[in-house]
Formats: sequence, C-alpha cells, structure tokens
Amino acid sequence: MKKAEIKITVELDEKNVPENILWESSDSENKDQMAAKSMMLALWDHNYKNSMRIDLWTKDMPVDEMKRFFYETLQTMGDSFLRATGEQNIVEDLRDYCAHFADKMGINTKG
Repeated sequence: MKKAEIKITVELDEKNVPENILWESSDSENKDQMAAKSMMLALWDHNYKNSMRIDLWTKDMPVDEMKRFFYETLQTMGDSFLRATGEQNIVEDLRDYCAHFADKMGINTKG
C-alpha cells in the first residue's frame, strides 16, 4: 500500500497566535516547506458521526485574501460534494450562493 504524509507546522507568537503556517507532502516533487496564510482542515469521525476541524490563519492574513479563500473553499466543497454524491441540484444551489457571496464580498471572479 502506498502512503503519503502531509506535515503542517504552525509557528506561534507569545500569545499562541499563528505567525507562520508551513506545509509539506512526502508525495510531492517539491520537498521544500510551502508557506500558507490560512488553512482549514476537516476530518470525519465515523464513530461519533461528527467533524473535527482546525481553522487557522496568520495574523497578517489580509481580509481581502480571507474573503477569496472562503469563496474558493466553498466552490471546491461543491466540486467535492458533487464527486462524492452526484447531487447536481444542490451543488447548483451552492454555486448560486457562491456567486451571491462573491457579489456581497466584492470578490472579482472574472479573472
């Protein structure tokens, strides 16, 4: 069985606020740590039937980039949900909401 490891390193300030988020994957051609300003990790616990989440962002994450990050995360959740369930109708509703979200947040989705 093939295995891959994803390692996330979070550097914190004296108040435990993230200053840097670094990640690397053993399965990547690039063996360097990559910097990120924000991350969302969700895992499903099938025993307790709930999700476990870690949402982190660095203190210098710009608000406009956070808005874009949420928009893109919602969009890709729709992609994943469609692949996992085949539920096209609800994914179209989610896409409509994403367009509304982008409009309300002033996110340019045209380029």
